[in-house]
Amino acid sequence: MPGLDLTPLLADLERLAGRLLDGVEPPHVALVRQRLDPPAVADVEGTVRAEVRRALAGAAPRRVAVGVGSRGIAGIGRIANAAVAALRELGFDPFVVPAMGSHGAATAEGQADVLAGHGIERSLIRATMDTEVVGEVEGVPVHVDRVVLEAGAAFVVNRVKPHTSFRGPVESGLAKMAAIGLGKQAGARHMHSRGPAGLSRLVPAAARLLAERGLLLGGLAIVENQRDATALLRGLAASEIGAAVEAALLDEARRLMPRIPFDHLDVLVVERIGKDVSGAGLDTNVVGRMRVVGQPEPAPSRVTAIVALDLTDASHGNAMGIGTADFTTARLVAKIDLAALYTNALTAGVIGIQRMAIPCVMPTDLAAVRAAISARGRDAPPRLAWIADTLHTELLGVSPALLDEARGRADLEIVRDLAPMPFDAAGRLRPLG
Repeated sequence: MPGLDLTPLLADLERLAGRLLDGVEPPHVALVRQRLDPPAVADVEGTVRAEVRRALAGAAPRRVAVGVGSRGIAGIGRIANAAVAALRELGFDPFVVPAMGSHGAATAEGQADVLAGHGIERSLIRATMDTEVVGEVEGVPVHVDRVVLEAGAAFVVNRVKPHTSFRGPVESGLAKMAAIGLGKQAGARHMHSRGPAGLSRLVPAAARLLAERGLLLGGLAIVENQRDATALLRGLAASEIGAAVEAALLDEARRLMPRIPFDHLDVLVVERIGKDVSGAGLDTNVVGRMRVVGQPEPAPSRVTAIVALDLTDASHGNAMGIGTADFTTARLVAKIDLAALYTNALTAGVIGIQRMAIPCVMPTDLAAVRAAISARGRDAPPRLAWIADTLHTELLGVSPALLDEARGRADLEIVRDLAPMPFDAAGRLRPLG
């Protein structure tokens, strides 16, 4: 489905923005870098090999489906290919299946395309949206990919990180991939039917059910650092997925996740959102917003107005999370594939209601930033921060009010003094740095 073409409306939007935003100008910005020294895996292939052996110690070789998702995990193709090679070395007969719920527009071809885009050989990928119910937890059916059932076992490869919609001992990671990713669109819809609170119980319970049935052999957990790089790789036996070992990895992931080093922002400018950035488009843990019906927002609110300027190409038109922003641009809206967005949002149930809503659309990046400044509700100099996306927050653009705070902080380095925000003649913001 093509994007939303606002071309016929652009002239009217430009006139409206010119009239309503007269006299509102963006502040000058300085560039500030966070001082980071995160852990990183030096030998990815060697570590994958050792951790796959750890996870499958004592397991008899067999046919196995390797579940890989749609997330923009650093080096995921390299890691997945190394896991496949390690399984072969152990005598297993591996192939790769999409384990991404409703992503990839909820079609087998779309999901296979996502995996191929990671750098996984097409000949290794077996994709279907067909599932079978293998049991239930709390009355909710647990669906599993038919191809996985034909193989008889799955080994999942996924990043462990804080979830963007619920809190629990186990959030986004191996258990979630087993419970939701391998369940395809049907399984994802059922798992989300109890809302965020239900997910915190259903995800580990469903993973345990698959392990008890012998369908889940184990997994490879990935933890990333603030630089969107692999910080830790850990092989987990089936019994450790959704349990204390995965919970400990979540704690480490939370410690290492990207952050914005300022509170109480008037405006946050985000160059791009996307499914490869976060399942929520932009990570709600980073921006301090939930935008889920029935779930309390963090208090106090960290940001008054969020501006989303563009959508990543790797999102394939799925602009899930656009509703977390308050202002966006015509160029982002033109990239939205409503079929992909609505499939993801409606599968997510109550989690998707607000996050799929399209916010105020401005004709240009400049107009969107000016609109956010005008709507912030106070006259003091704007506290504005500018980031590339919620995976990459090490380098920030900051307004004078934030620069004053940055001076003298040991965790921040000022790398460029104040200068105008670099909008081109068409009103498009040039990339940060």
